[in-house]
Amino acid sequence: MENDPDALFAGDRGILDADVRRVLVRILQRRFLLAENSPAEWKLLLEHQQMIESRLNDLFVRLVVDHERGVAYKEQVRSDEVEVPILLKDEAYSRAETLVLVYLRTVFQRETTAGAPSARVDVEEVEQTVLTYFAESDGTRASQQRAVRTAIARLDREGIIEEESEGRFRIGPLIEIVLSAEVLRELQKWLDAQTTDAATATPSAGEAPASDTAEGELA
Repeated sequence: MENDPDALFAGDRGILDADVRRVLVRILQRRFLLAENSPAEWKLLLEHQQMIESRLNDLFVRLVVDHERGVAYKEQVRSDEVEVPILLKDEAYSRAETLVLVYLRTVFQRETTAGAPSARVDVEEVEQTVLTYFAESDGTRASQQRAVRTAIARLDREGIIEEESEGRFRIGPLIEIVLSAEVLRELQKWLDAQTTDAATATPSAGEAPASDTAEGELA
């Protein structure tokens, strides 16, 4: 390090500044980087986007930056032309998380279409709606309620919703990325079928919306 004052640690061969490296690590560690929650890191990302993209591409990972919604996330590159080692895995949402996402996306779409600047929900209304899609075989009412609350907590951690006051959440625009209009229509068809036929099978994990996460990343 004495011979190379720019090195951050012994044997360092990296060329990025320390702050830019931290942004790169954040992109790899987490599902999303939100401009609203991390303005300093977002600014660095935009300033060094080409370099960060290059580093991710070296790992067969693609960077997606949605300027309109202020969100950045990563995607695993998959190709039929070249053999690609898979670094990221598709981590599907659970059934309860998927049901909560469908409700949140529906509310967000309804409110924004009506011209509302934002959409908000209470835990009780989310729980009341989602629980109607559970069957007796899904456990006791208490265990179902815990599954819904756990799902809400995860979506809060991921930045899809934000708790503004106890039990009341604002739905962020990230919901549109996590659950596209096309996937929402497919899931609503499944919910309609489940409502009319209690014997309808639940969707497999692969049919639930998923995001790329680093292998070994803790949920």
